[in-house]
Amino acid sequence: MNTPSSSAPANPLDDEIERNVVAALAEDVGSGDLTVQLVPADIVTRATVVARENAVLCGRAWFERCFARLDPGISITWQAADGDHAVPDQILCTIEGPARALLTGERTALNFLQLLSGVATRANQYARAVAGTRAQVVDTRKTIPGLRLAQKYAVKCGGCGNHRLGLYDAILIKENHILAAGSIASAMAAAKQVSDSTVSPCKFIQVEVESLDELGQALDAGARMILLDNMDLDQMRAAVALNAGRAILEASGNVNLDTVRRIAETGVDRISVGGLTKDVRAMDLSMRFQDQ
Repeated sequence: MNTPSSSAPANPLDDEIERNVVAALAEDVGSGDLTVQLVPADIVTRATVVARENAVLCGRAWFERCFARLDPGISITWQAADGDHAVPDQILCTIEGPARALLTGERTALNFLQLLSGVATRANQYARAVAGTRAQVVDTRKTIPGLRLAQKYAVKCGGCGNHRLGLYDAILIKENHILAAGSIASAMAAAKQVSDSTVSPCKFIQVEVESLDELGQALDAGARMILLDNMDLDQMRAAVALNAGRAILEASGNVNLDTVRRIAETGVDRISVGGLTKDVRAMDLSMRFQDQ
């Protein structure tokens, strides 16, 4: 199987990939693959993975790890990299090894490759939709449980950006936080204290606003990253003018491929889209076994 040389830096997602794959194989294989026992143990075979539709490839490391866990002697030769555009009938890789291991790992490995390619493909559609504007499309925490880091990796492969990874690495002050704190100013003051005192780095403090008045309050409180929640296009344009470059403005709410370009053209800096990871359709990929 293709592996990095000993001098290459470790994949920062390596532990996460291992956790994802171990859980997925345990779910599918359980105590053992019953059907694969119909195949003689000494048969070695070859297979190819083929794209059935246009897609942005993503998930090679997860795919490889599935087979490595089953048999480290399996060889995988790739003809496309993560982030590459694939077309129908394109061969993505060739796999060779014991038939039993290939058959057992086929579904789990393809599940990862199809899902993550689906995320990357959707992200690429959004990235192309806002091309030429100042706006970057970013993801949210609306991810498949247990696969957040994998999906966020796929979002970047598709050309979009990542918002916070979770509740632990950044502060996002939303409506209920403001109500509980008493005001935007009070919530911002408390957030700064938390950011200064936390052991783990806080990447940013962001406050959500629903009106131009709240935007003004957030700016007066020193906010440098502001989420415009469910504003219409005219409100967004007015917010950009009022902000005058003081804070990073992010638009959120009712964003889809039909609306994202118009939102980007208001002049906002970022647009968050939950659908990048929440409403995902797995890409159509298949594994073909070669005649012996």
